[in-house]
Amino acid sequence: MSGGRPRTAIGTYGTVSVRRHGRSYIATTRFRDLDGRLRAVAACAASRSAAQAHLKERLLSRPGFGSGGVLSLSSPFSDLAELWLADLELQDLTEGTRKNYRQDLKRQILPAFQNYTLGEVTTGRVEWFLKSEAKVSYSRAKHSRTMLNLLFAFALRHDAIPRNPVEGTSPLEKPKNTPRALTLEQVAAIRQAAAVWRTGPDVKGPKPDGQVRDITEVLLGTALRIGEALALRPCDIFDGPNGMELQVRGTVVLRTGQGAVRQDHPKTEHSVRRIAVPEFAATVLRARLAARGEGERRRTIFSNKSGAPLSPYNVRRTFREFLALAGLQDSGISLRWYRRTGATVIARGASTDAAALFLGHGSTAITEGHYIEPDRTVDREPAALLERTLRRDAADSALLQAPYSSAEEELLAELDEADSEAA
Repeated sequence: MSGGRPRTAIGTYGTVSVRRHGRSYIATTRFRDLDGRLRAVAACAASRSAAQAHLKERLLSRPGFGSGGVLSLSSPFSDLAELWLADLELQDLTEGTRKNYRQDLKRQILPAFQNYTLGEVTTGRVEWFLKSEAKVSYSRAKHSRTMLNLLFAFALRHDAIPRNPVEGTSPLEKPKNTPRALTLEQVAAIRQAAAVWRTGPDVKGPKPDGQVRDITEVLLGTALRIGEALALRPCDIFDGPNGMELQVRGTVVLRTGQGAVRQDHPKTEHSVRRIAVPEFAATVLRARLAARGEGERRRTIFSNKSGAPLSPYNVRRTFREFLALAGLQDSGISLRWYRRTGATVIARGASTDAAALFLGHGSTAITEGHYIEPDRTVDREPAALLERTLRRDAADSALLQAPYSSAEEELLAELDEADSEAA
């Protein structure tokens, strides 16, 4: 049957009428609920305008966008957080990523929004919250915005809200902060400190086993993430007539109640890669491999006395002692700077795409690999650039002394951002 008045859409209401009842006013309308039925909604107040306002408040909180009663505009924000966390456990994410999400939700998001319903979380309220977060730090505001987008995207998928309130908020202003690589002077100072750390005649206790010293050399020559370096096993190393290559196939993560555990896949799908190793880092790995038996090919190269992987936390702690011994404790240097240094050398000597590919970061080269037959050969040019620039003797400082281009700054900033969860 055609013609007639159009049907009221689910979640909307029709004409509002107001009538006097004694000394009060009653505002009424009909609201189309989730089951498709029209139902009368009324509100009473002492004046016509107050009755209309009261009615609109009731309509706003009505579960017109609900999902079978699971979530609606009138649901507390804490209900959304609880359901999102439950869904998080079903997703294919690393335990470290889940832990970071849970902590960010508990520490930053819930305190700000737990007293609101979903319908009360407006774009303006999100805007105010993100601006207050940005006053603390850009990184914190960015993480908070990401979290809110994930939460409200979940609510949208469950028809709990008509739109994402994060949309329409102002872009976050990223501070101009030029990323830096290590200088050759800093590399030499840290190498010297690592060589003499806890070796004096007055040092008490067991002598160091040199593992953290060797880890820094491997990081310098491969630009791996710290977890990737600690996850290396003898079966991941291939040493042939053209030089050494290694395959990144896992990472070390910290798990509650277990400590450091090797995970059988690295941080991202792009992180699975095979790279050539410069000779100065290959020398260190060969020495470590020579001390291993044939039955230890699947145990991590860097391990504690019980054979478990080294903890990234303990490696960072020892590295900070290296920095103090080198007089660099206030420099801001961390193990991440080794990854920046590798990226800088390769980007300047080859290209930013070559650097991104070597470091296991998304790039146009990787994107193109989905559409054309991939080249299975290992590019040895990045290793040659790292060897020439960072070897112990006769290192060439030309690449590290040049000013940063905008493309290089963007690459390093993206690397820092992508690796922040594993820092």
